[in-house]
Amino acid sequence: MPDHDVIGIGVGPANLSLAALTEPLSELSTLFLDDKPGFEWHRGLMLSDSQLTVTHFRDLVTLVDPRSRFSFLNFIVQEGRAFRFLEANGLSCSRREFEQYYQWAAAQLPSLRWGTRVESVALSGDRFEVTCAGGETHRTRAIAVGSGAEPRLPSFAKAYEGRNVLHSSDFTRVRPEWAGRRVVVVGAGQSGAEVVHHLLSDERALPASLTWTSSGPGFQPLDDSPFTNEWFSSAYAEYFHGLSARRRGELVTEQLNAGGDGITDELLGAVYRRLYHLDHVLRAGMPHRLLTSRRAVDLTQDGPGYRLALHDGNRGTTESVPADLLILCTGYHKRIPEYLKPIQGQLALRDGMFEVNSDYSVDFDGPAALRVYSQGFSEAGHGINDTLLSLVAWRSARIVNSLTGRQVYRTDPDETTVAWE
Repeated sequence: MPDHDVIGIGVGPANLSLAALTEPLSELSTLFLDDKPGFEWHRGLMLSDSQLTVTHFRDLVTLVDPRSRFSFLNFIVQEGRAFRFLEANGLSCSRREFEQYYQWAAAQLPSLRWGTRVESVALSGDRFEVTCAGGETHRTRAIAVGSGAEPRLPSFAKAYEGRNVLHSSDFTRVRPEWAGRRVVVVGAGQSGAEVVHHLLSDERALPASLTWTSSGPGFQPLDDSPFTNEWFSSAYAEYFHGLSARRRGELVTEQLNAGGDGITDELLGAVYRRLYHLDHVLRAGMPHRLLTSRRAVDLTQDGPGYRLALHDGNRGTTESVPADLLILCTGYHKRIPEYLKPIQGQLALRDGMFEVNSDYSVDFDGPAALRVYSQGFSEAGHGINDTLLSLVAWRSARIVNSLTGRQVYRTDPDETTVAWE
């Protein structure tokens, strides 16, 4: 049973970045395990016209190693599409093409192993022992936890989950029928807007009616201004980590409310124009209601359909909305993976989640040489950038430097216009 320096569990963009940044380092023995048959990204919501909400420069490697062969720019050059891509897209990119880039990178990384489900991580002498389904085991001195977030389905909807009541992450997998049906979409973030735009895209297959609800005061734009974007810099992540836990929690809430969880201007405009076109140019006659300050609180069966209870936060009243199809764009949540249960009691936790150090390690009450690293579990410790693509390369570079005990990649805080300190 060979020893590894690090085993990554779960291969999304975060651990894919770590695999790409460790690939040139012969001093490190790495292994990355995932139970999927191959790399998938947003598979259940990979709509044909979905766009990245960040620049493609925030890829697996570029912000810490622009010369890496795993950059997005090298991908489009190697694929022979660089000129046309730049003319067509500039700094933007479709989500589907970015998934193609991830798959291209994954195919070149021999450290990745697919179709391998990790069942437990336990302490065995001076190493972690990783046990996989079927009994296969591996030893390592470090674990990089990158298992990803799980869809957050409201408890009242779980009993009805299926083809007609689903989380947005299952939209393209379930492929529900919406033509001629009463459709309710809950949630006014980017995913909710993408679903609504897709439902309205073909006038030959429109819903009988559409209700789109926002729990906030409106359908808010994503704040993509330069000063706000400095929240997604390494300088801000380090500054944020040095604040008190109470203040960090307050800031995350304030930043999300300020537009950190909004909709791109381009998509908001597209939905608005589409509704106008359907109403006044095509005269499609499709009733639609866009409701704000409404929180979904209950769901009941009503014959072959359903009735969704919406609480009006402004008036304090509750109304019942009929639906044949309910799509819940209610986000995601993190929880400590089951496979860590054997060592969970030895990990530093706060409010049931990892307490993460500046190098993304979690304090471990065991042999000093062992490390557990958090990939995407540190919004409370590093800010709202932690679960997004913005700092994927920088975070992985911090982990590489920590693993090797030297500065393999430059991870000094970015220069910013705002003086955080």
